[in-house]
Amino acid sequence: MGRIGISCLFPASWHFSISPVGCPRILNTNLRQIIVISILAAAVSLLYFSVVIIRNKYGRLSRDKKFQRYLARVTDIEATDTSSPNVNYGIVVDCGSSGSRIFVYCWPRHNGNPHDLLDIRQMRDKNRKPVVMKIKPGISEFATSPEKVSDYISPLLNFAAEHVPRAKHKETPLYILCTAGMRILPESQQKAILEDLLTDIPVHFDFLFSDSHAEVISGKQEGVYAWIGINFVLGRFEHIEDDEDAVVEVNIPGSESREAILRKRTAGILDMGGVSTQIAYEVPKTVSFASSQQEEVAKNLLAEFNLGCDVHQTEHVYRVYVATFLGFGGNAARQRYEDRIFASTVQKNRLLGKQTGLAPDTPYLDPCLPLDIKDEIQQNGQTMYLRGTGDFDLCRETIQPFMNKTNETQTSLNGIYQPPIHFQNSEFYGFSEFYYCTEDVLRMGGDYNAATFTKAAKDYCATKWSILRERFDRGLYASHADLHRLKYQCFKSAWMFEVFHRGFSFPVNYKNLKTALQVYDKEVQWTLGAILYRTRFLPLRDIQQETFRASHAHWRGFSFVYNHYLFSGCFLVVVLSILLYLLRLRRIHRRTPRSASTATLWLEEGLPSQKIAGTL
Repeated sequence: MGRIGISCLFPASWHFSISPVGCPRILNTNLRQIIVISILAAAVSLLYFSVVIIRNKYGRLSRDKKFQRYLARVTDIEATDTSSPNVNYGIVVDCGSSGSRIFVYCWPRHNGNPHDLLDIRQMRDKNRKPVVMKIKPGISEFATSPEKVSDYISPLLNFAAEHVPRAKHKETPLYILCTAGMRILPESQQKAILEDLLTDIPVHFDFLFSDSHAEVISGKQEGVYAWIGINFVLGRFEHIEDDEDAVVEVNIPGSESREAILRKRTAGILDMGGVSTQIAYEVPKTVSFASSQQEEVAKNLLAEFNLGCDVHQTEHVYRVYVATFLGFGGNAARQRYEDRIFASTVQKNRLLGKQTGLAPDTPYLDPCLPLDIKDEIQQNGQTMYLRGTGDFDLCRETIQPFMNKTNETQTSLNGIYQPPIHFQNSEFYGFSEFYYCTEDVLRMGGDYNAATFTKAAKDYCATKWSILRERFDRGLYASHADLHRLKYQCFKSAWMFEVFHRGFSFPVNYKNLKTALQVYDKEVQWTLGAILYRTRFLPLRDIQQETFRASHAHWRGFSFVYNHYLFSGCFLVVVLSILLYLLRLRRIHRRTPRSASTATLWLEEGLPSQKIAGTL
């Protein structure tokens, strides 16, 4: 019968034969050899499968991490699991000029990586609705009766207390941040209102609420918080994950002598309300100034802050330019425009003896109103009659002086300092009027294109008012567009265009502006940025707990596949055991001549020789 001989460069005791009918002969090998072979095979298999599992796990995570995280934010509509002890909570009250709103946020336990931020998101109730509540009037209405402020705000705090688990109240930070309405009050009245809050709230609620948790924030702070909130939702504070991520070289503030680092490009924001316009964007490079006066102004416009939990780490240090321009909102600009029209027309009428605008049959021809629309201006008991001519280009030319631009370098609206923007490697989001101007009537919100926008705006302005009204009655515009929007759409389109391109100096071929109402289907409030910034040190608590638990093995069961230290130790023990056993076999192999002589003696005496496993 055929026989297959298997020989390895191992000791002689490892040599054995396999015959077609003798597969069981391998069972004749020494039991100790079988055990060693099994251990060796198990070690090799373990190593192979560990490598495959880790590669598949982390390779797949590396590829899908970005998509999964973004998808989680888009579909983040699940009710918050209030029964989980690992969920933490935070509360922010936005005390605005017209009312106050409370936002409840939540986040899971920090992952222990000091380079990552907390994964904060809005809390959702059992019906998957965001936990938000608003009351009126604004807190500034209690300027003369500050003792009533705590009663005024109690319904909001009761609302939050009902949603945050009772056991979590003592560790849930509460921030009461006041904005525009409170800023215009005298400092003494501001202090009285805040004092009432700081005195009464701890008596009735167990939230984590200290003296620094109630304050009047500046417009600059509000802009920074809005910038943080939007970039957090966009995932711009995360690590670079693949080659498709847009990156930027950054000189960390305070360490300009060091080499620039690469990180994700953040997005700038443009926000035009009814009264003011605001711009905020990161300044990644060190900036120079045309004069010492400009440098002084820049100090008030540039905010430098660290979002990371470790002040010694510069990975999340940002330098952000924030500027707010009062009077440059859509409604305020129209009012300024009408004031100028009224004053200049009255003066011309006096000098030239004309009656322009004083009667319906001799109206002032306004290029910034739709064609043939009639409007009126009321001032000082006088009425001026207007009729629209719908000339978009002339309207733009007429309002250009309202930008108050100067000839000084690196300036924007009102001659205010503006650091250079790298237009080729930047991205901006336009909110409020930037979105309404492009979407409500023109139906082209989203990616902004100057040529497409100006053509649509020209066509709208030149369309007769009767036709526009007919379209409105047929429901062809956005559901929340009203007659006020239709009437002043022509002016606001021209104003938005001029502010963006002439005021902020964005080129007409700029392709990276997105006008939006929401980001990833969520209305992003500055309160999200506020709580992210103000809780930035909280991960240190979780990191310290993780470190403590890691030093006590009985606290947590680790899989050696995922703990490379334990895995390496086990693997080294297995290899060492194999080596020791091979040394033992070698010593046995050295004693084989004695066994051979014994077999010869048996043969000479006519005795049957014993079978030796591994015979060649």
